[in-house]
Amino acid sequence: MLNLVHPEPTSQTALAAMALGFFVFAAALAMARSRKAGAPRVAEKRSPGSMLGVLVQGLGFVAVGIGPIRTTLDPGSTLAISEAGLVLVLIALTILLFFSASRAMGRNWSIIARTREDHQLVTWGPFAAIRHPIYTGLFAFLLAIALAFGHWRGLILGVPLYWIGTWMRIAQEEKLLRAQFGAAYDAYAARVKRFVPGLI
Repeated sequence: MLNLVHPEPTSQTALAAMALGFFVFAAALAMARSRKAGAPRVAEKRSPGSMLGVLVQGLGFVAVGIGPIRTTLDPGSTLAISEAGLVLVLIALTILLFFSASRAMGRNWSIIARTREDHQLVTWGPFAAIRHPIYTGLFAFLLAIALAFGHWRGLILGVPLYWIGTWMRIAQEEKLLRAQFGAAYDAYAARVKRFVPGLI
């Protein structure tokens, strides 16, 4: 991978910001899983094929995260502090979108595409602005890793892999949602963009 050849200089400050963000994100993920665990068991439809999308997305993160890290920047320099600040902004966006989306979804949230017998079409919270806020947030997390680790070259492979995996997951999710909600989901999809409000 290209970032294995020549990672860009980074700092302990940026890495500390990344570590902090990672642990907060992990806590948000644990909270989402606990809400799901408390849901009553009902009939559901699953799409095992979405797991392949999860794996491809994961390869995108590996492409960006793997490789040596050159912590040669002065931790107190303007550049190091600016990079750490940007890392925190990106991770804050990730956490905000994930936490608000998983909370809005409640027991509907799942890593694997599925719909429950009592599934609700969630159109409030961040879903009022974009249909797939968690994927937008995870892309911000991918950029944060590249910045904190100095692995910008890894994005050449990581970004395509991430979005290929994302589209694979979306195809499965939207198929299930259309099957369950029909015209209601079509109307929602026509009104609300997938990733960026009013754009895409």
